[in-house]
Formats: sequence, C-alpha cells, structure tokens
Amino acid sequence: MDWEKWCLRVGAAAVGCALVVRLLSGGLLDRVLQGLTHPEVVSAIVFMETGRMLRPIEEPQPTQPVPETSPVTVPVEETQAQTEATEPAYAVFAEQDADLVEVNSVCGYDADLPALLQKPLSWDLKKEEPTVLIVHTHGTESYTPNGQYTESSQYRTLDTGYNVVAVGAELAKVLESGGIKVVHDTTMHDHPSYTGSYNHARKSIQAYMEQYPSVVMVLDIHRDSVENSDGQQVRYTVETDAGTSAKLMMVVGTDANGLKHPNWPDNMALAVKLHAQLEKTVPGICRPISFRSQRFNQDLSAGAMLIEVGSAGNTHEEALLAARILGQAILDISQGTQSG
Repeated sequence: MDWEKWCLRVGAAAVGCALVVRLLSGGLLDRVLQGLTHPEVVSAIVFMETGRMLRPIEEPQPTQPVPETSPVTVPVEETQAQTEATEPAYAVFAEQDADLVEVNSVCGYDADLPALLQKPLSWDLKKEEPTVLIVHTHGTESYTPNGQYTESSQYRTLDTGYNVVAVGAELAKVLESGGIKVVHDTTMHDHPSYTGSYNHARKSIQAYMEQYPSVVMVLDIHRDSVENSDGQQVRYTVETDAGTSAKLMMVVGTDANGLKHPNWPDNMALAVKLHAQLEKTVPGICRPISFRSQRFNQDLSAGAMLIEVGSAGNTHEEALLAARILGQAILDISQGTQSG
C-alpha cells in the first residue's frame, strides 16, 4: 500500500468534510435552497423545460382593522340654525291663547275657541304665484275727511288715495315686502250703485280665483260705521309703539240664513287665529269677532274673511297703521299654525 497517497486522500476527505460542516453551519445550504425555490427561478426552470410561464400566486393581504371613529359633535347653535333654515316658521298657539279672543255671535252658533285655535292651519302663503286676493265690496268707504279729500257722499269718496282701496294697497305693500304675492282688485263695487255690491264683488272674486287658482286667502277690506247716542261717528283706537291705530274687526259669515256655505268653520278658525295673533303682538287692536248669519261671499274660499279696518270716526292715517299691523300678523301665520 502506498501510505503517502492514502494519507493525502484521507486528509483531503477530512478537509472536505470540515468545509461542508462549516458551510452547513453558516446557513449556505438554506440560502441555496431558498434561491432554487424562489418563484422567479422556478418559473424560469419550468419555462426552460415546458415553455410555459408561471404566474406567482398572490397571497391575500391581512385584513386591516377598521379604525374606530368618534362621533362628530355638531354645536347646538349650528344645529338650531340648520333647523330654523329648513323648517317652516309655524305660528304656535297654546290652548290658553283662546282667552285673547272675543266673539260677538249674532247667528245663533257657538264657537269653540280653544278647538278652533288648536286646529292646525296647513298652508304656505309664500309661493311663486299669488296666494292672497284683496277686494273691496264697498270701495268708496272712507274716514273722517279732515280736509284731505272731497266726499262723494258722507264718509265716502271716489279718491282711491283716501278710501279703503288705499288701505288695501297699504296692506298689499306689507304682504309683498314679506314675500307674499298679492292680487289687489281696486274696483269699487259700490259705485255707481250701492245696491248689488256683494253680487258685483262675487263675480270679481270668482274671476280672479279662476285666473289665479293659487289664491287661498281672500280679504274683503271695509271700514265700519257706528254712531253713538249723539249721532256722532265712533272712533275706535288703540295706542301702539308706532302711534295711534284704528282697531280691527273680523266678520265671519255662516250658513245660518239657509244659504250653502261649507267653508264657514274654516273661515272662523282662521279668524280666531288671526285675532289671537294680533292680540299677542298689539294688545287691544281687535274688536270682538262678528259672527254673522250672512255669507258675505266667504263661501268661495276656505281662507275668506271680511275685515273692518277702523270706522268712519277714525282718521285715514289711523287706518293705514292698522293695515300695517294687520299685514304683519298675516305674515306671522303665513306658513301655517300648530298647537302648542
């Protein structure tokens, strides 16, 4: 045996084993195996053997936890402002507000004031089309002259600057400035003849309501005439922050005289609400509601009302102030009412 060669082979084998052990202990084998199993290397080997490309498998991403969010707190002031901007400005009446209303019934009917006041009024007068019609069955009615105008007869004039047509114009101006579109009929239906005034006015109301089906409130503006025991015209006034005003009186007709009038309960409910609203803002501005047997053309609309603005004993200026107060009260209930 050639001992020299045998020793060399044994030594070489030992060195080789040592190197292998050293490499394995250093993680080289793991790195080689990782390299051979890398998706791109495997794909290349498969392509060389088969000619097919392999797409690497996309592992699903771990689901990320949804972060908890704190509720957004809106300041009270902002919430209230948004509510006020979106909700209609209802007028609210409490049951005790019925104490503000007085009724003089001459038709034999009783009025349940709390129930009428609490009945919701569902309307909105602030529309693109006209919603209020103002007429004057007795357009020549006027006030104590004080040298301002020439009378056509006692306490009457054809001068529309001083009769109730001017009062209607003042009322229309207030309503228009508040966003209500108004049709004002300036026809004096009591001229040249007082007889048949209501029939003439009825035709006008019907024509306007046909032309403007959006109209839901019909106001017939008059002035009253009441004499005292001395034969002098009574002057109905109330002191307000804006000066001396004439008083207002709502006149509501019924079917008590036998004529068809299905709208009178709605007319009365509206009059009670308007009366209460006026008394809330200007105490003493209203005379008792006159609850009558005649229809006064109020059967033509559920929102019809005859309003006496002052009396012949009042001045023109007092009547104009009353018209402005009336206009503001109508604006106050223009978007409906609710019970409180």
